[in-house]
Amino acid sequence: MHTLPLRLNPGEDLRAALQAAVRARDQRAAFVIAGIGSLVDARLRLAAADDALVVPGPSEILTLSGSLGADHAHFHMSVSDAQGRVWGGHVLPGCRVRTTAEVLIALLPDWDFSRDADAATGYLELVAKARGQ
Repeated sequence: MHTLPLRLNPGEDLRAALQAAVRARDQRAAFVIAGIGSLVDARLRLAAADDALVVPGPSEILTLSGSLGADHAHFHMSVSDAQGRVWGGHVLPGCRVRTTAEVLIALLPDWDFSRDADAATGYLELVAKARGQ
């Protein structure tokens, strides 16, 4: 395992920037260990919901974790809004960094992550394979 600390800049899409950082290093498996920072108009999908929840205005990232593969990302995040209310769920595209985001990624060069349909859950679920298997 190798670690990759990142600082994202204002305006960057959180999800896209993390995917791009892993792709730029030709990695096919990684985990976001932790993340903090601020967003504007955070976009989350709540448990079992179909539509996005937009947390309008500025918010603080309290927690961020997830997995990254060559062609997918699956993140969960909790944020607090300007009134201190806490929201959490799946990170959707469009979460824009407000001032900064500081993220620690664990790169797993000996692994490949993919997502396959799982009949039991009805979702695309993580498949982790050691490289060369």
